[in-house]
Amino acid sequence: MAVKPLAKAGLIWRFFLYTLGAAFAFFRRTRALKKRQKRQQALERRKQAAAPSGNKPQLQDTEAAATQPPPQQQHPRNIVVVGASFAGYHVARELAAGLPEGGAHRVVVVEPSSHFHWTWALPRVCVAEGHEHKAFIPYGPHLAGVAPGRLRWVTGRVASASRGSVTLQGDDDGGDGEVIPYDYLVVATGSGAGATLPSRVGAADREGGLGRIREMQRRVAGAARVVVVGGGAAGVELAADAKARYPDKDVVLVHSRPAVMHRFGPELQAAALEGLRGLGIEVVLGERASVGEDGRLVTLLRSGRTIECDVFISCVGQRPTSDVLAGLSPGCISESGHVRVLPTLQVADESLPNVFACGDVADTGTANPNGRAAVRQAEVVADNILAMATGGGRPCAEYRAHWADGVIKLTMGLEKSIMQFGDGKTEFFWHSKEKDVALGVDGAWRHLGAVPFEDSTDELAQYRQV
Repeated sequence: MAVKPLAKAGLIWRFFLYTLGAAFAFFRRTRALKKRQKRQQALERRKQAAAPSGNKPQLQDTEAAATQPPPQQQHPRNIVVVGASFAGYHVARELAAGLPEGGAHRVVVVEPSSHFHWTWALPRVCVAEGHEHKAFIPYGPHLAGVAPGRLRWVTGRVASASRGSVTLQGDDDGGDGEVIPYDYLVVATGSGAGATLPSRVGAADREGGLGRIREMQRRVAGAARVVVVGGGAAGVELAADAKARYPDKDVVLVHSRPAVMHRFGPELQAAALEGLRGLGIEVVLGERASVGEDGRLVTLLRSGRTIECDVFISCVGQRPTSDVLAGLSPGCISESGHVRVLPTLQVADESLPNVFACGDVADTGTANPNGRAAVRQAEVVADNILAMATGGGRPCAEYRAHWADGVIKLTMGLEKSIMQFGDGKTEFFWHSKEKDVALGVDGAWRHLGAVPFEDSTDELAQYRQV
């Protein structure tokens, strides 16, 4: 009878040790990175101070001059990072800070979105008005200290990749997209291809994203019955938030599996189901659904039951965004759409040792992919590229998925949540209360170097040079 409590105690102890070790590693790595950034800043100041007075730019031209790379880097060797969410943004920062002074390499980030989307908050802000702007964190502050010549930021999309270069999508007038050569390529395009709210914003610019979220808020507020399809985290959280915010509405959650949160342990599944039904949500399990053209009639495919609704919200079908590699190495893309990778996170193609993938797009064996796992993968990629690019060494860092990175906080309405972690055999969860309707997103802003919730300047201006 004591086996289960002992197993849980052991799980908690192992989780504590892993988390403590990860925290020490994070602070040690962050401290080293900040030291490198300070050295970069000091070198830049010395360069400016040593420049002949006649060559110093006029005051009004200071910003323009700062955006120009040093003369020796007019034609740098590029490390192209495609995508700047959790994995891509972090790997770009690590690489740019780690490149040696006067080296030949430069980081080029290609990202379509104007802001970092804090996706964990999207289900909440689709229901809770007045907080939607907090899910859009300005790019740039996370790169503080990176000299402009070491990094270029391109707002755009990669249409295709070949051996040695990527081609950007052309403009709306049909013009050809820019071709950017690379020595190293990092694919960090994430998942969610084709997905929209509440899983993904579905718009590249902040204003367009805010408009979509506010439209979702209006639709939910004006509905008598809301049907949510998909019982993963996004679907569960949105359904719970909608019912908690509007108790008089009918909310129906349809899921094709026998249990909600099916990728997690049975104890979390049971707790989530209990929480949903406790809020008064009708949960339909083991059913797939189709919706009519007008979005108001949902048909359950197994039973044939029909449900009329005012709002239909799909929370299914997230797929890895691996199209960028489809032409370059189709064999490294799995049936699920993930990019097959080696433990070094190089793509599983012997002819492409300079191409890496990390984050949700990579097939790393991570049971529950999230931002924590993506950042750990970014560190592995950065370490390996720096070893290869600056010292001619071999990639030695390897990524190993760890169950403790899969810890989840699942909100169950506006004021309650469930925390859970497990190793696949044993799990531990507990209930907690939520004090902040915005889910503490201000901490995410600070983590990415931004001041909550200030977004008045273009922090990337100095990195937009061609």
